Amino acid sequence: MQYDFTSLATGVADLIRSNPDSPACFDLLAQDVFAAQFASNPAYQSWCRSRGVTPTDAPTWRDFPAIPTEAFKEIVFSSIPAPERTHEFRSSGTTTQRPSRHFHHGPSLALYETAALAGFERHLLADLDDLCEAQLLGPLDKPALLSLTPTPEEAPHSSLVHMLGAVHRAHGARDSVFAGRIANDGTWELDLDRLLFALRRSMCANRPVVLLGTAFNVVHLLDAFEAGNIRYRLAAGSRLMETGGYKGRSRELPRAQLHAEVTRRLGLPATGIVTEYGMSELSSQGYDRVAQPLSPGAPCPPVFHFPHWCRVSVVSPETGAEVADGTRGIVRIVDLANLWSVATIQTSDEAIRRGDQFELLGRVALAEPRGCSRMTA
Repeated sequence: MQYDFTSLATGVADLIRSNPDSPACFDLLAQDVFAAQFASNPAYQSWCRSRGVTPTDAPTWRDFPAIPTEAFKEIVFSSIPAPERTHEFRSSGTTTQRPSRHFHHGPSLALYETAALAGFERHLLADLDDLCEAQLLGPLDKPALLSLTPTPEEAPHSSLVHMLGAVHRAHGARDSVFAGRIANDGTWELDLDRLLFALRRSMCANRPVVLLGTAFNVVHLLDAFEAGNIRYRLAAGSRLMETGGYKGRSRELPRAQLHAEVTRRLGLPATGIVTEYGMSELSSQGYDRVAQPLSPGAPCPPVFHFPHWCRVSVVSPETGAEVADGTRGIVRIVDLANLWSVATIQTSDEAIRRGDQFELLGRVALAEPRGCSRMTA
């Protein structure tokens, strides 16, 4: 049976744009997505059949067989014919590690960007109109986006950088910049002079900035401030999105210490620091809070939630069954925006179930280091 992926993509995009507080058609759409992937994704169909599951055996999203992220290193899970694949997102890792691969084409990238922008806007820019009014900013004076990564052209296989490119196109002021670059050894580094110039220019104009990047890039920035005995106070309303992740690094900071140093060196309040959870195998991201940098508040525990077009469960690594609330397990995510790949992904991240959210603990023992921060090792 042939499935109309164009119609399915329209349905997923409509769900993404719907009011997250209103009743949604997630369950019916998820069934259609699973059936289409089973029929059109040969590797996934083989995986499902080996577990004795077909669309008629999976009445709810909890029954869809999950693909471990490690399997993307060895197997191509894609409904896109090989000649039509135009983009390849890869997990970051050492040169001796085989990366995971997630293939895209024009329609899948359009859906990816729709999902990425919707999540970003709700968690980083929800207060933008109020912020501009409070700061007496005009439409051309919206916060500058300062990404601590290379450009999408320099890092074409990074899903994070592709997301940031979409964010820059949709919301970037004219003086928004990518303040990272590719070093001679292929890793990411900061263009510190360019970044400091952009920060000083915004402070002089009393314009808020939105800093975006990996946790390890933030550490590089903090190290540079420490070495130069620099301490800034960014304009009120400034905020930071960092992606977390340190496994396998020679230098790592606990999350609470990282955020405390950002507050000390840049003047950002805890309510303006948002941690994002994403990976190359997915098309949607989780966040730990909505940025509210003009409001007082305390640091957030690392509890992540995904948007309403996704479902999250924390499962037992032994049985695959969902664990009780407050119990440890492995994070499993159903992401309908992953339409042309596999919607149900089992990560290698350990977490404590907090209702339909999860408190991230870290990578499971013996799991390979993963995440965009790995590019800076």
